[in-house]
Amino acid sequence: MPKPRLLFMGTPEFAVPSLETIINAGYPVVGVVTQPDKPKGRGRRLQSSPVKELAEENGLLVLQPERVRDDTFLQIFRGLNPDLVVVAAFGQILPEEILERPKLGCINVHPSLLPKYRGAAPLNWTLIRGEKTTGVTIMMMDEGVDTGDILLQKETPLEEEETCDRLHDRLAGMGASLLLETISQIEQDTATRRPQDHQQATYAPRLKKEDGLIDWGKDAVDIVNLIRGLSAVPGAYTYLDGKVFRIFMASAEPGAVTEKAGAIGPATKSGLPVAVGTGYVYLQDVQLEGKNRMGIQDFLRGYRIGSHARLG
Repeated sequence: MPKPRLLFMGTPEFAVPSLETIINAGYPVVGVVTQPDKPKGRGRRLQSSPVKELAEENGLLVLQPERVRDDTFLQIFRGLNPDLVVVAAFGQILPEEILERPKLGCINVHPSLLPKYRGAAPLNWTLIRGEKTTGVTIMMMDEGVDTGDILLQKETPLEEEETCDRLHDRLAGMGASLLLETISQIEQDTATRRPQDHQQATYAPRLKKEDGLIDWGKDAVDIVNLIRGLSAVPGAYTYLDGKVFRIFMASAEPGAVTEKAGAIGPATKSGLPVAVGTGYVYLQDVQLEGKNRMGIQDFLRGYRIGSHARLG
């Protein structure tokens, strides 16, 4: 029995292991759909998505429609006639035809334990909200936002100091493995579908710049969770001497404080202490506007902080 013909839809680094896995497993990929090239850097040169680069390395057909809902793309889609559509962080809402036309359906790799953290930024909000566990879900897509039936899930504990960057890489690999298992079950007609409990749903909306601004009056653990959840992009930030001061790693020491929120103390082995609403946050990895990212000790060797300095 021939393997099902797959159409892959994905764009960023998170989707690369999934595409790589199905290529290595020998599934025929009839095409790869990814977002159009975007201008990057100071020169504003067009840059291909990571998924496009991998697809071209493997000689696959690459399609980059501005809108997958446009009839021009849908005509191409009909001609490709995939048995199964696989989606991983693609970046556009899919029309009904793409969801319904393939005989085996349309499945999605989502980095959370659905129905928790539906939406655009599940990795970030999982950490920001202080979750202890997370995971990956492979779901059958429908016209809602991450509302389709669950095919497979895998749970994993969150490490205490895990940042969004590290979690991204872990779940991308987990998602690829779980995707391969799911496709095998679909191929053998052994896959089972479990409807989501919509009353248990939580949401992970797209991040806005102001979401990263640190309120030093909050709880120490909450502040560190924000820093973990936004590290390294877009990065939690505050202001030091009127300049944007990004913070990528920090630790929390809950307790009583007498200083005003945002007050900076003498550096210790744990980092640079900042008084917060309930305790101290020790800064460990930072970047001042116009400078490179660096460890706090290297930063302090090159920047003099006033004795009464405050952040914010």
